[in-house]
Formats: sequence, C-alpha cells, structure tokens
Amino acid sequence: MSEREHTGDVTAAGDVTDVTDVGNAGHATDARDADRTATEWFVAHRNLLFTVAYELLGSAADAEDVLQEAWLRWAAVDLATVREPRAYLVRTATHQALTRLRTLRRRKESHVGPWLPEPLLTAPDVADVADDVELADSVSMAMLLVLETLAPTERAVFVLREVFDLGYDDIAQAVDKSPAAVRQIAHRARVHVAARRPRQVVPAAETRSALDAFRRAVETGDLRSLLDLIAPDVVLLTDGGGAVPAALAPVVGAAAVARVLARLGAAVALHPAQVNGHPALTVRRDGTVDTVLAVRLDGGLVTGLYAVRNPAKLSRLDRETPVGR
Repeated sequence: MSEREHTGDVTAAGDVTDVTDVGNAGHATDARDADRTATEWFVAHRNLLFTVAYELLGSAADAEDVLQEAWLRWAAVDLATVREPRAYLVRTATHQALTRLRTLRRRKESHVGPWLPEPLLTAPDVADVADDVELADSVSMAMLLVLETLAPTERAVFVLREVFDLGYDDIAQAVDKSPAAVRQIAHRARVHVAARRPRQVVPAAETRSALDAFRRAVETGDLRSLLDLIAPDVVLLTDGGGAVPAALAPVVGAAAVARVLARLGAAVALHPAQVNGHPALTVRRDGTVDTVLAVRLDGGLVTGLYAVRNPAKLSRLDRETPVGR
C-alpha cells in the first residue's frame, strides 16, 4: 500500500479522500482516528500554508504542489511528538517551498519577456484580506516582485518573520540556519525590502476611486487624463510567457505607457476585480479572462502596471482563492 493510499489525499478544497482500512478492525479504527486528527490540523492551517508557499514562489500551481508534499510528510508524523502544529506545518511547507524555489528560479531564467507572479482572484468581503492590510500588502503584485529581488533564504526569513510572525528558532529550523544567522538575515532583508516596497499603503476605497478614473481614461483613450494619473517614471510590465503577444521588455515613462494603454482601450473593455487583495482590472474575451492588470499606486499616482497575459497563469481566475495567516 502506498503512503498516499494509507494517509489519504488532501485536495485543493481541503477534503480528504481514499482513506483505506489497514490491519484488523481495531487497528483500522485507530488509523482513521489518527488520520482525522492530522487532517483537522492541516485543514485548519491550509490557507496559511498556501499563502506562505505562494509568497515564496509567486506561483499558485507550485504552492498547491508544496501543500501536497507537506501533507504527505505531516500525515506520517506522530502528533504526540509535535508541540506546536502550526509552527511545525509552516516549517515543513517552507522547507518544501525553498527546494522548489531554487528549481523555479532556473525556470524563470528562460522565461520569455518579463516574469510576473500568478494572479489570484481574492474576495473583497473576506476579512482575512479586506481587513488585514499587512496581509493584503504582502500578496500584492508589487510586493511579490520586491520579494523576487531577495535570495531564497532571505525571502523565506522575511516572509516568515514579517508577515507570519514566526519565532527566530522556528525560522532557523525551516531554513537550516542558526537563530543568530536568521536574525542577521532578517535585518538585511528588512532593509532591502524597505528600500523597494511601495512608499505608502493606499486605502482600498482610494485605490478603487483611482482605478475607476484610470479605467475610464484607458477605455476612452483620453491621453491627457492618463498622463494626469500616471507618474512620469511609470513602468508597465507584461507577461505573455511567449504564448501570447506581450512586450518583451518593460515599457518605461508616462508618454510611452499612455500610448500603449490608449491603444488597448480602443479594443477591449476593462472589468473591476479583486486580485491579490487589491482592486485590479481584467480583460475578458469569449467569457474568459484574457489579461489581468494590477496597479501600483504611490503618492496618488500610478507608478507600476503589471499585465499578466500568460494563459498558464490565468487558470485560477474563475474562482476565488482564500489566503490567510
């Protein structure tokens, strides 16, 4: 019997299937009870584990694979030896994510054009995202791109400490470093991120208002209004993954970006959406999402635009993805 047949499989929805009796009736009952206990812990922290893996990888598909790997390891653990299941699960998921991150970084090196994170459709009325400004900021497109500039271990330490408030000892076990080394890495990562993250947290209502004005300007091809809304040094990144038309280099500067957006508005309609915890815009063709346009605001102006067109990264846009901590 395989490990998966013995322990069951935790699906994307958190369900457990195919739990098989083993041994005699008494042992089978004990195995099922143990499995349910492990499952309850795992399901209780599933959104947290997914969010940790996603923030480390920028890929929902890879984050789901990490969860499956973490589940297989968790299901084999003697729960009586685990003092803090949450910390243990986070450490396990982090270790698996770091292993996958190194492979993913090699894949990104051969990516055609700019690489952008896989966007997530998030619910605006979910308290974990709508009311937790720090969590929403940590999964934003702008922040995920800042995290991309960190080395893998720095990224893991920063995310676990600053976003999920894990203790230095637990982080040390997750990244195979001493607690003293982790403290140094955490300090270095904080300085690095502080120099690159958005300069201010913009309230959701203000973001939606700015985005509505931006959408109207794009759809009407109003260059003057666009130039009033975007910063002189605005940058547009488009990720087509080599599968669909997209700019192969960043488009820089208000005039160049405004011209691209004006041409876009003449051909499509933009629809409001909640993406990665923030208001965003989507383009639909034949009923499916063709492009996700996330926006970075600094000082009331649009300073970054992130257009994900890569079909491989748009498969989750038909459903909301819960994130949490």
